Amino acid sequence: MDPHIKAMIDEQAAAAADAPAMPPLDQLPAAMIRAGYTMQRQAQNQNAPKDVEARDLKVGGAAGEIPARLYTPAGAPAITPGLIYFHGGGFAIGDLDSHDGHCRRLASYAGIRVIAIDYRLAPEHPFPASHDDALEATKWVFDHAGELGMDPTKLAVGGCSAGGNLAASVSIDLKGDPVRKLAYQLLLYPGIWPDQETQSRKDLDGPLLTKEVMAWFEKCLAAAGHPQAHRANLGSKADIAGTPPALVVTAGYDPLKDEGRDYAARLNAAGVKATHIQYDDMVHDFYILGDVSPAVEAAARQTAATLKAALA
Repeated sequence: MDPHIKAMIDEQAAAAADAPAMPPLDQLPAAMIRAGYTMQRQAQNQNAPKDVEARDLKVGGAAGEIPARLYTPAGAPAITPGLIYFHGGGFAIGDLDSHDGHCRRLASYAGIRVIAIDYRLAPEHPFPASHDDALEATKWVFDHAGELGMDPTKLAVGGCSAGGNLAASVSIDLKGDPVRKLAYQLLLYPGIWPDQETQSRKDLDGPLLTKEVMAWFEKCLAAAGHPQAHRANLGSKADIAGTPPALVVTAGYDPLKDEGRDYAARLNAAGVKATHIQYDDMVHDFYILGDVSPAVEAAARQTAATLKAALA
């Protein structure tokens, strides 16, 4: 494991050992969990590029307008390629602020506009609210690309963890749209919800993404048994042929690493050009730990370079 990341995890473990025991997640208010997560991730990602303009706006969601944030790198021309980005957090936590530094890096290093979407969260808004918002927001960006400064022929969709699930799901939902044609999908340690539990889900209980946390996320989302559950459970039955080319990134110390790897392989088998990169010494959520390790900065630059080349 990256030594800087390991030091952070060891420090957190020591602090937890000295603190009173926390109650189970499902006994805590979701708002408290969200606030703690965003505060922690913001504190760990303060040094993202400052030469990026960030403008808050509203976009169309499935049940009305939802917040979004448009990132424009310094010196950008009037029109650039664009990335529609969905934050991680198990569909229950995370927001525009928790992933702000990450989106700034993508915009600055790729030289493109990035629009982050603040979709509705479970458990207050169970499945398929998040997926419906992601799909409708993506359509909205296509339909308003000109005023956002984005080239509608060079639009990518992306996300990390649960956001990677949303990006992959939107790619499937839009593949038959004759007008809104996505150019790329950026799937960063995506949660795929495979047909069967992967070996990495069995073997790894953390760091950061533990079995308890994953169970709470799944309970909050409440997709199991829903008639549209296939939009979240992107296992072997997902109709992925005809989706846009993809970059799939996984982390060596992440319970989700096997499903990300397998999804990239399935994309390639379906005729979709997919590149898989694994950072063996990284953990889940590493892209938003920018101040913790220099390796995060290096990975962000590599990812942005790949995205830039794909949308050139």
